[in-house]
Amino acid sequence: MYLTPKSGLFLGGSCVSAIAAVGSIFELSYGQPDLGFQVTAIILALSIPLTGLFFFAAVKDARANMK
Repeated sequence: MYLTPKSGLFLGGSCVSAIAAVGSIFELSYGQPDLGFQVTAIILALSIPLTGLFFFAAVKDARANMK
């Protein structure tokens, strides 16, 4: 197992941002989002790239600690 606390934190951030993206998609698709359309769209626009960045950082950190 190559999971370090740092890569675990990145992986957790990736999971949280992915959940935020899915929740935002559901909120936007069902009409009236609780936080308003603009705020929910901003959350969606930020959470999609953050998911990829956090996951990439977690994989990169785990691979660096395989030695």
